[in-house]
Amino acid sequence: MFSKWFSSNKLSLASPMTGTLVTLDQVPDPVFSQKMTGDGLAIEPKIGRVVAPFDGKIIHLFETKHAIILENQNQIQVLIHIGLDTVKLNGEGFTSHVKIGDEVKTNDMLIEFDMEKIQHAGYSTISPVVITNGEIVKEQKILETGLVEAGKTQILSIVLK
Repeated sequence: MFSKWFSSNKLSLASPMTGTLVTLDQVPDPVFSQKMTGDGLAIEPKIGRVVAPFDGKIIHLFETKHAIILENQNQIQVLIHIGLDTVKLNGEGFTSHVKIGDEVKTNDMLIEFDMEKIQHAGYSTISPVVITNGEIVKEQKILETGLVEAGKTQILSIVLK
């Protein structure tokens, strides 16, 4: 099941969104820009859809549906956080297509979100994608810059310890 993205101690993440990839230091929120939640990158979405970046399992879906954590077979945990401060929308504008415990494959639809609603409420749509358990990661490398396509563009390479 995991053979496409997994080989020995390596994992490649496909982009969970279509948009422009930016580094975490460009995220206007210190929780992410200072890597308090983990290391990774962010995407400024062009389309309000989040897809699975690899084959794995949903281990956490925030009640407000603004963030989700997936885990692969080697316990790499990836947080996809849609927008900044979007928890304050209390789930308005977010539609989840999965629940905790679901098994997903790369490019499976996870969450749809209303970008206009987020922006109209005064929040940024920039969406951090971070490894939350970096202690098991030996190295990670951003593979792309600029425009990335959901489920297709490989954006991050991870080597486990």
